[in-house]
Amino acid sequence: MDIKDFLQPAHVVLDLRVSDKTRLLQELARQAGSALNLPADRIASELSKRETLGSTGTGGGIAIPHARLEEVSKPFGILARLHRPIGFDAIDDEPVDLVFLLLLPARREGEQLNALACVARRLRDPEAVSQLRQATTAAELYRTFVQQSEGNIEGNRPETAG
Repeated sequence: MDIKDFLQPAHVVLDLRVSDKTRLLQELARQAGSALNLPADRIASELSKRETLGSTGTGGGIAIPHARLEEVSKPFGILARLHRPIGFDAIDDEPVDLVFLLLLPARREGEQLNALACVARRLRDPEAVSQLRQATTAAELYRTFVQQSEGNIEGNRPETAG
């Protein structure tokens, strides 16, 4: 599975301003709800339920909040870099500044698990994370994340015209 299958440029947010974990999840739920034509409170509720099982803050300033929803037919993602790091109850107790929201179909299939694994792999790569933190526009943030997922790094980027 390729990240472009569930992350579109319009769903990348640079310098998201939120004050805490609850507001972050609510804002991401609002944006996802708008994109998917679903009630934001339903998405926020499922994200909160998932967080009660254990924080999706994976350490190193990264969180991958995710939930399964009956109304979602294929994986959907939002990549956000926060304006300022916030507490997220991460496994290392460090504040979070890079967040990837992932909504998955309720039925459990390998393809959906691949989406979560794909995101986690990208966000475990220290070089990729550094580049994401240095991006100056949402478009650059998206390109960096997608290029990392395609392995187009360290001079292996595709040729572009212009």
